[in-house]
Amino acid sequence: MAVVQIILNDDWSKRGMKPEFRKLRVKQLERMLQPLITARGVSRPQKGWIRAIREVTGITLREVAQRLGGTAAGVAYLEKSEADYRISLGKLREAADALGCELVYALVPKIGSVQALVEQGARTKAAETVRAVEHTMALEDQAVGGVDEKIEEHTKRVLKTA
Repeated sequence: MAVVQIILNDDWSKRGMKPEFRKLRVKQLERMLQPLITARGVSRPQKGWIRAIREVTGITLREVAQRLGGTAAGVAYLEKSEADYRISLGKLREAADALGCELVYALVPKIGSVQALVEQGARTKAAETVRAVEHTMALEDQAVGGVDEKIEEHTKRVLKTA
């Protein structure tokens, strides 16, 4: 039975950041995102934040238009664009300023943490590599099995160098 050690020339090492800096950056992002984790449960108003804030503060389309230097129809279009997830961040920031608000923008991991995203990516890459090698070995009638264990081992190696 042949023993195969997977040596990988993957793109983790080509991403331009040294492993020690990547680990520091993960910790920094985790710290920055911590206050926003609870925001995951906050749903956006059905017709968007612009319209919700404008209506609750009693500001008319025309007033927002004057603050933005546009038209009431343009503001209505902005509101619809936001509601349809088609608004640009720049326009959303301008609308927020016009309403006396601040745009808070972040990408919050669905699976819990930035570290979990890193591990998921490493596991996916490791699985692709291990399965490709196992497939090649099987074609040569040299498959060694234990794919799941090899994926976990390879994931750990990737994470050490990531």
